[in-house]
Amino acid sequence: MNETLKRKLSSRKLWLAVAGFVTSILVLFGTDAGTIENVTAMITAFGSVAAYILAEGYVDGKREDAE
Repeated sequence: MNETLKRKLSSRKLWLAVAGFVTSILVLFGTDAGTIENVTAMITAFGSVAAYILAEGYVDGKREDAE
C-alpha cells in the first residue's frame, strides 16, 4: 500500500468526514436515531482501528529499515 493511501486512511479528519456524510444520508432517508448512532459508532470505531494498525505498521517498517 503506498504511503499516501496509508496516510489518508489513518486521518481522523477523513473518518469524521465519512461519519458526517453517512449520518447526513441516513437522516435524509428518515432512519431512526438509534440506527444512526450505531452506524456512526461503527464508522468511528473502524477509523480508530485503521489508524492504529497503519501507524503501528509504519513504526514497525521504520524499525526494520533501521536494523
